[in-house]
Amino acid sequence: MNVYVYNAGLYCEDCGKSIREQAIFEGHTPADLDDEWSYDSDEFPKGPYPDGGGEADLPQHCESGEYCINAIELSDGSKIGAWLENELTTDGVAYVQEAIAEGGEVAEMWKEFYWTYNLS
Repeated sequence: MNVYVYNAGLYCEDCGKSIREQAIFEGHTPADLDDEWSYDSDEFPKGPYPDGGGEADLPQHCESGEYCINAIELSDGSKIGAWLENELTTDGVAYVQEAIAEGGEVAEMWKEFYWTYNLS
């Protein structure tokens, strides 16, 4: 999944585009959108970048959380940000395995995601 980086967070493609559109609408546009070196990701979202933001020690979800355009609704009605389909480090694989052993809906979801996409 493509992601955007903004204010030290990772956002799914739809949320990243929405943040960019809002910033443009409000007039907070860098001089050259194509030159990401000319602005900071704290000022304007950068991306999209492939591979869910790259390898990480944890499964990554959209920073928008429950307000994510593509939020995942859990059985209790709560929502979490879209899974960003990132690959896991060795520590990340161990973390997910421990979470699965402990149980829970999110851990089972990670199990399905990583088994289906074979990213671990």
